[in-house]
Amino acid sequence: MTCTAIPVATLGTPRIGLHRELTIALEDHWAGRTSVATLLKSVAGLRADSWARQRARGVDIIPSNDFSLYDHVLDTSVMLGAVPERFGWRGGVVPVPTYFAMARGLEREEHDAASHGAHDGACARAAGGDGIPALEMTKWFDTNYHYMVPEFSPGQRFGLSSLKPVDEYREARALGIETRPVLLGPVTYLRLGKGSV
Repeated sequence: MTCTAIPVATLGTPRIGLHRELTIALEDHWAGRTSVATLLKSVAGLRADSWARQRARGVDIIPSNDFSLYDHVLDTSVMLGAVPERFGWRGGVVPVPTYFAMARGLEREEHDAASHGAHDGACARAAGGDGIPALEMTKWFDTNYHYMVPEFSPGQRFGLSSLKPVDEYREARALGIETRPVLLGPVTYLRLGKGSV
């Protein structure tokens, strides 16, 4: 009897890193100790380490686009241009500060700075004058993990505003690692969202 090798696939590895590197990088950035460029360089290293670790352990089918700065549902909203009007995004690539504003909201002081260009145009106006509230956060199905609930407005239009899945696939390939991009399915994405008036 011959033994046939069974391909090994993973759904990804914890994005936080082996020693909480993502948390440290995010906290440094949010505290103003590092720039967006420094943050993005740090997280690229985390992705590369994760892919290399999986390959070294014999994983045949390694995922890409399983990494997120916050959560994969928010990443999908950004990729599809589903950015609520209160964040002031007017098209094109969604800037990192706007991404974090969607995840964390903006206090009045942050909003004032954003209105004057200090946050790369993260937001154009405050909602109610007290800053800008984040998207709602809720539990991912039956788990203790959370995601940012997509908000859909009447006449919602979607348009590609991020190539994150393609970019991360190419990033891995440049390192000599073939990956399979993972995406949140469209029906699941729409079902997780909520309408706004």
